[in-house]
Amino acid sequence: MDNETLSIKIDDLEAQLAFQEDTIQALNQALVSQQKQISLLNKQLELIAKKLQDAQPEALMPQAMEPPPPHY
Repeated sequence: MDNETLSIKIDDLEAQLAFQEDTIQALNQALVSQQKQISLLNKQLELIAKKLQDAQPEALMPQAMEPPPPHY
């Protein structure tokens, strides 16, 4: 291998490495953003579940424990 061919291969590898680093950084940012959104959604879901329990505790009663409807 002569120096020119080796230099071209090194340049190609450096370009690939730079592209991979950019891709990894973009994926990392997307992952961070998604994790923040998941955390927010989990907090909102917990708040909704708590409000539902506080508002209608009997609505969450298992079917076996519910009294029969009045027409029985």
